[in-house]
Amino acid sequence: MTISEHSPFQVMAYCPRCGSFGFEYDNEKKLSCKSCGFNLYINMSSAVAAIIRNEKDEILFTIRKFEPGAGLLDLPGGFVDLGETAEHALDREIMEELNLKIIDRQYYGSFPNQYLYGEIIYHTLDLIFTCAIESFLCLKAADDVSAYVFRNPSSVKPEEIGLDSIRQIIKKVSGKMIQGL
Repeated sequence: MTISEHSPFQVMAYCPRCGSFGFEYDNEKKLSCKSCGFNLYINMSSAVAAIIRNEKDEILFTIRKFEPGAGLLDLPGGFVDLGETAEHALDREIMEELNLKIIDRQYYGSFPNQYLYGEIIYHTLDLIFTCAIESFLCLKAADDVSAYVFRNPSSVKPEEIGLDSIRQIIKKVSGKMIQGL
């Protein structure tokens, strides 16, 4: 495994239990303290995203308000909180970001992702659902979304999308090869 300068394995030098210097890379999943024996496992975080279509079969994209990818397209969604199911997280995130109520969801697939935030690379597993919503009448951008747009996925260019996993999802959803992916 190649360790980048922004990897948690490079950034974390002090043990969170005893505070000693020398918190070290042990293997691709673990940091270990040579002083007290504490082990910290580095795992992916869970995130959810929704594919929501309108009557024209266009996908509802959000515009990211913050980095990574500020100003670029994304799918609505976000992180799964501790103790929360993916389904609850999806309902909560879609309500927070777009003021929409999901009435049906079907699991679509999972896509690994990583992005740089606060000088650390975070690894996520994005769980994607196709969703039906109650109505678009109350649709409004909020939370970490600056705007929204409906687009045909085959018309979206890779450089318009803020995160690699979302590029891969749109590539799969569009059913055709998008140049540059």
